[in-house]
Amino acid sequence: MQVFLTGATGFVGSHVARTYSDAGAQLRLLTRSTSNLAALEGLRADAVQGDLRSPESLRSALRGCDALVHVAADYRLWVPDPADMYKANVDGTRDLLRIAREEGVRRVVYTSSVATMGFRKDTTIVDEQSPVSEADMIGHYKRSKWLAEQEAIAAARAGQYVMILNPTTPIGPGDRKPTPTGRIIVDFLNGKFPAYVDTGLNLVDVDEVARMHLVALDRGTPGERYILGGENLTLKQILDKMAAISGLPSPSMKVPHAVAMAFAFFDETITGKLRGKEPRATVEAVRMGRKYMFASSAKAERDLGFQVRPVYKALRAAMDWFVANGYAPAFPQA
Repeated sequence: MQVFLTGATGFVGSHVARTYSDAGAQLRLLTRSTSNLAALEGLRADAVQGDLRSPESLRSALRGCDALVHVAADYRLWVPDPADMYKANVDGTRDLLRIAREEGVRRVVYTSSVATMGFRKDTTIVDEQSPVSEADMIGHYKRSKWLAEQEAIAAARAGQYVMILNPTTPIGPGDRKPTPTGRIIVDFLNGKFPAYVDTGLNLVDVDEVARMHLVALDRGTPGERYILGGENLTLKQILDKMAAISGLPSPSMKVPHAVAMAFAFFDETITGKLRGKEPRATVEAVRMGRKYMFASSAKAERDLGFQVRPVYKALRAAMDWFVANGYAPAFPQA
C-alpha cells in the first residue's frame, strides 16, 4: 500500500507515520524546506518537499498512491497574518482532496479536530450530533478547521471516500514544537504555572489516535465525523495528576477568566503586536477556555473499535520525554 501522508514532521503526524510504517505501508511524506526532520529519524519513507499553500506541487507525490492521510494543519492560537492559516488549512485541504480525486487516490483519511464540535460553557459532554455552527468557532484556528472540515464533508457527499477523524487533545512523547497542550506540561515542569483557570479538556493517548488513522481506511462510514477522545478532566485535575507523577506542587490559586483575559490582552498587544513574537497567553485561548471541551467517543468505539485509555500512561510518557529532551529539569520523583 502506497500512502501519501501530510504532517509527518508534527506531533500526531509522526505517530501516524510510524503506525503506517509498522503496518508495512510504503510512505511518501510531505515536508517543507524549513521542516525539522527529527521526528522522522529511523523511519523508512520517501520525503517529498511541497507546501499546502501550493497544492499543485503535490500532484506528482499523490500520483500512484492508494491512500491520502491528511494530518497537516497550521495549528497556532496566535498568528500575525491569519490569511496564511486559511490558505493552508482550508484552501490546502480543498485542493488536496481535488487532486487526490483527479489522480485516482481511492481512500482519504482527514484529521480534523474536536475544536469543530459544539461545546458549551457548562460541563455538558458533547458528541458528533451536538448542535454547532460556524458562529460557535472561536478564533482563526477553530474557524479554519471548521471550514476545512466542511470541505471534507462536501467531498464525501459527492462520492469521494473521505474518513473524518476528530482527535481531542493528544498527549504522549515526541511533542517537539510543543503544541499548546505540550506547553502546559512544559510550563508546569519548569515551575511556570502558578495559577489556573476554571476550564476542562479531554486528553487522549496519541498512540491510539494514530492507530485509528490506519483503521479508518477499512472501517466506519465516509463523510461521518468520529471523535477520538480519552478522559474528560478539568485543568486543575490535569495539574494534580502531573503533581502526583512528578512530586512537584500543583497550583492552588484559581484565576478568574476576567483576570486571565486582561493578562492575555496585555501580552498579545505587547509581545505579539509590538514585538512581533508569539505571546504566552492569547485572548483566543482565554475565550476558548470559557468552554469545557468535554466529549464522548462512543461513536468511534462502536464503529471503529476505538479504545478509550486511561490518561496516566500517556501523560507520564509525555512528561518523561520532555525531561529527557531538555525541555525541563528532572522532577523529584523521576
